[in-house]
Formats: sequence, C-alpha cells, structure tokens
Amino acid sequence: MKKRLGIICSLFVIVLLLGACGTNGDSNSESAGNDKTWEKIQESGKLVVGTSGTLFAASYYPDGSDELTGYDVEVVREIAKRLDLEVEFKTSDFNNMLASVQNGRIDVAANDIEITDERKEQFAFSEPYKYSYTSMIVRKDDLSGIHSLTDLKGKRAGGEASTNHSKVAEQLGAEVVTYSNATNDVYLRDVDNGRTDLIINDFYLQSLALQAFPDFNIMIHPDFKFDQIEQGAILSKDAPELKKQMDKALDEMREDGTLSKLSEEFYGGADVSQKPDEELPTVDELLEQEGNK
Repeated sequence: MKKRLGIICSLFVIVLLLGACGTNGDSNSESAGNDKTWEKIQESGKLVVGTSGTLFAASYYPDGSDELTGYDVEVVREIAKRLDLEVEFKTSDFNNMLASVQNGRIDVAANDIEITDERKEQFAFSEPYKYSYTSMIVRKDDLSGIHSLTDLKGKRAGGEASTNHSKVAEQLGAEVVTYSNATNDVYLRDVDNGRTDLIINDFYLQSLALQAFPDFNIMIHPDFKFDQIEQGAILSKDAPELKKQMDKALDEMREDGTLSKLSEEFYGGADVSQKPDEELPTVDELLEQEGNK
C-alpha cells in the first residue's frame, strides 16, 4: 500500500513538473513572440501604419497633393523619426484598420481613434496624444428637430460602421447611415440636404469641418457637449515593446512641446494634446438628467 502511494505521489509530482514546464514554455514563447514584433520592426527599419487619408484634420490629402498629412499622421511620423524608423502608411476604412492590426498586416493604426474599455479588451493603445469630447452636427435652421437626446429616436445619423460615435447614435435610437471611408464633405452635405439628420463625432473635427464648408446649412448643436474622449494609436497586445517605445517618444514630444506645436498647426491654434480641466457628463448622465426633468 505504501509502495502504491509512493508511486502515485511520484506521478503527481511529475505531472506538476510537466505542467509547470508547459506553463513556462508558453510564457517564454509568448515573450519571445512579443520580442519578435519589435525585432521585426527594427530589422525592417520601418513602422507600418494604417490610417484613412479622408479624415480632416487627423489624416488627409490636401487639395492637389498626393502627400498624406494630418495631426495623427505627423504625430506618428515624429514618433518613427525618434525611433530611427521609416514609416509606411496604408489607407483603409476603420474596420479594415482594426482587422489589419489583429492579423499583423500593419503595426499601428492612427486615425483619431478613441481609447475605450471595450477596445482595450482586444488591443493595446499608446498614451493619449489628443483629448476632446463629443458633439453633434445638425441642420442650422431647425436643429434637425433635435431638442433633447430622446429626439434622436428615428433620426438618421451619418457615421462609419463600428466607430464609438456610431454606437452612441444607435444607443440613442438613431438609425446609422454608414459610409466606407468617405471624406468629410460627403457626411456634411448629406445633413445639409436632408439625407441624414445629424453626425455625432469629435468636437474639434466637427469645428474644422464647419469652417471648411461654410455654405452648408449645418452647425454644432448648442445644447449637447458630452463624453470626454482620449485618443491614441492602436496596436496589438502582443507588442509591448513597441508600445513602450512609442510611449517614450510621446512623453518626449509632450515635454519638448512638439505635440502642442503639431496640434496648433492642425487644429486652428487649439492644443488638443493637453487634458482639459472641465469635467463633462457622459451620454448616460445626460439621459438621466433629461429623465428627471
């Protein structure tokens, strides 16, 4: 009996040891894989970045130019420069950007991307380099019939599939009319001509869009200002060294004033790289307030 117990105990110890070895092997393999991500970038000397090329002022082609620029584009260019890397941009719509990060076709996506808890479950983010909040473009003459958030039920909201702003529109009961990597003027013209009723998006982007198209019968709704936003570059969770290197470069850029300078260049003198002092309500808090009136 003692001999049998001894054999069983010995087998149990062996199983534990094998299990521990297996666990350590997986961990080492994962670590090696993570290291290879950064090593691959260093070996190629190139950072491959996904962006839209259609989102003024984050990522766009100026009229008559085939040179991509914008706040996000130039922030990433500066990061790559400080990491002694070239940068290659690949343009696509937002959904394809995320899929390309997941399957490794690109290293990073940078396109005015909001940092959310939901996205953090699948991706890693750089440190934020833009702070903003959510606003709503409507028709100027009648506010598109929207005087409370509950009025969005049944309205048509222009947006791109899977963006957080489109999800907010759906949450408020609007029907989202989706576009595939369309330029700003397409979205804005459709609100102007009544094909859609509103656009929920980033305040700074919307302010610049209105300045670019002053003849459209549109404005930012004066009563809705909510959901503070932090935005950064998105990358794979399996690239911790890349994140570390990007964050280090961003910290340096914040300290030496480069982020502020780029922001002021693309956002009409506004410094979007600084976290605002004002605390804004979430969309849920606004809905609660309306329900208590």
